[in-house]
Amino acid sequence: MRKEDLPDLLYNIIKKLGGSAIMMEVFREFWNEYDIELQKSGDLFYTWNYDIRWAATELRKQGRMKPAGTKENPRGLNESPKGLWEII
Repeated sequence: MRKEDLPDLLYNIIKKLGGSAIMMEVFREFWNEYDIELQKSGDLFYTWNYDIRWAATELRKQGRMKPAGTKENPRGLNESPKGLWEII
């Protein structure tokens, strides 16, 4: 498993969870699904929690995940509430 694989893996986890889930639920399911691969992935094993957040940002840039709320536009149109990750 490589960092570059994480956006697609994350997308599939959120899809498996019904298209939206709170962040901790996503982390828990990701670990349950990929713990063995993560343990064999070298440094990614130690950074995967951070890298999943990076993957979420990549999915947002690709238009595959709803944007997160921002200070400038809290609860803006078509944004996910804080802590909820939703795929499009």
